[in-house]
Amino acid sequence: MKYFFLAEGWTVGRVWASDGLWQITAWRRPPDIQRLNICLVESDELMWLYRIEEAVLTVEVKPTAPGLVSQTIGQVVLKRLMTAEQVIERLGTAEAKCQLQNIQPVV
Repeated sequence: MKYFFLAEGWTVGRVWASDGLWQITAWRRPPDIQRLNICLVESDELMWLYRIEEAVLTVEVKPTAPGLVSQTIGQVVLKRLMTAEQVIERLGTAEAKCQLQNIQPVV
């Protein structure tokens, strides 16, 4: 698996694999991309951790809200996706806050 952080208010657009742009008809499924329940706060911005399957090489991301498009660039292509070790290293260097929605499984 590969990983990347994506700011709140941004979404995944096109996805590329080794043979080019991901084609749902050729692969017979969409790429496996999951937002995890882990985020970092950087400069008052939430950065959500996403997990993506190994076959993916490049991910296009873009803002979801029209107001963000006028304030930021229109789209970004992520070519350097992270390994699990890189994610753990990044989380280890961040100031972490833990917020639990449901405390029962922990108690």
